[in-house]
Amino acid sequence: FQWSSPPEAIELLKSQEIWFPPPQFYEFCRLCNFSSLRELQKFSSARALEGCERWMPVMLSAPDGFIQLLPGDELYPEDPDYTGENKIIKSTDKKIEELMKEGGIFHRIVIKNMNNLAVYVNIEAKYKHINPLMINCDNSDYNSRL
Repeated sequence: FQWSSPPEAIELLKSQEIWFPPPQFYEFCRLCNFSSLRELQKFSSARALEGCERWMPVMLSAPDGFIQLLPGDELYPEDPDYTGENKIIKSTDKKIEELMKEGGIFHRIVIKNMNNLAVYVNIEAKYKHINPLMINCDNSDYNSRL
């Protein structure tokens, strides 16, 4: 076990010293918005009564990786499988870079390999949630305040 700040954990993922799945990467990117535990607690307490949204990521397979599509993304289906029973993975012949250049409304996690993840979000978060910082494990030019 090791205690790491969210930016430190992301750097450890990037250097392949640890691994965590895409949903946890997304949450670490959200935590990078807060400079202290006190700031996070203050935000959480104020936001707690606003509500929640239930959603499931939808996987899109591309020749050079995967994209986890999240609600609000222009490619997210109108009627997603919330139960996970169908386990449908959408596929495309387009490469990730092409999909990113064509798109305009993003809420997705791009997965090129186990340690190469990126979060892209340009939608407004619902219920006063806070969007994750857009972090790409290809480079570390993100602006975490932790």
